[in-house]
Amino acid sequence: MNAPAPAVLGASEEAIAKGSKSFAAAARLFGPRMREDAVMLYAWCRHCDDVVDGQELGHGRVSSAASPAERLDGLYEETRNAYRGAPSAHPAFAAFAEVVKRNDIPERYPLQLLEGFRMDVEGRRYESLDDTLTYCYHVAGVVGVMMALIMGARDEVVLDRASDLGLGFQLTNIARDVMEDAAIGRIYLPTSFLAEAGVPEAKVAAPEHRAAVAGVVARLLDVAEPYYDQALIGMAALPFRAAAAVGAARGVYRAIGVEVRRRGPKAWDARVSTSTAQKAGFLAGGLAQALATRFKGAPPPRPAHLWTRPQ
Repeated sequence: MNAPAPAVLGASEEAIAKGSKSFAAAARLFGPRMREDAVMLYAWCRHCDDVVDGQELGHGRVSSAASPAERLDGLYEETRNAYRGAPSAHPAFAAFAEVVKRNDIPERYPLQLLEGFRMDVEGRRYESLDDTLTYCYHVAGVVGVMMALIMGARDEVVLDRASDLGLGFQLTNIARDVMEDAAIGRIYLPTSFLAEAGVPEAKVAAPEHRAAVAGVVARLLDVAEPYYDQALIGMAALPFRAAAAVGAARGVYRAIGVEVRRRGPKAWDARVSTSTAQKAGFLAGGLAQALATRFKGAPPPRPAHLWTRPQ
């Protein structure tokens, strides 16, 4: 197929450079074609998230007369139009149309991502851990599936493990961003966990509950670990450079969770992130992990008790 138009790819590169330094670092390990596709898919995901939240690249506020629900409905329409071959003037949708065509990504996956944004628009509550994991799948696990398709994966077991990595990422994001999310009325921690810790849902950000919330967050990070483990196993089925990029991204995000846990009640005094030097270390680590997977035998079966994406 033809290469994407320079303007489309350039806009996608700008989106990833400004929107996610962690993803941008890991994407350096992809081959040129795979990197183009991953960057273009990221740009679409970022654009949709920003449109729903009325932001630009995850920051500030953008003036709009339309409600979040109306903006989301517009994204559904544009997404379906992209699958019908209708042209779009927006670079993110031009990129999206190109990447789904080049990689034969089924329409149900991007629509599942938009369903995750609908959960935010509707103010969905998350009572149980399964409720939280369902949200995590819709906003991150399905992105892992689409990225795996870009990497050439088609086996459902491999796609399950790609979803697992997205679940680990999102559980880590929830842990890191608890206070920011609570400030805008979004609680992703299972409310059953909060109730067991004696934290009222409306008081998650209250200083007197900081230690208890840290305990709930540590519990959530424990939940993330087996999903990170499954992602490591799934790397064996990916091309070497793709596996290295996945290993690097896994290392970066998991390290954020480790640091959130280490800081305890002080985890939200300043935003937890990884340094440039740490990212470089995880890039090297991703290469080493990818190499190690080339010499392992058949992977063990995925544990039946883990939450599994909808088929």
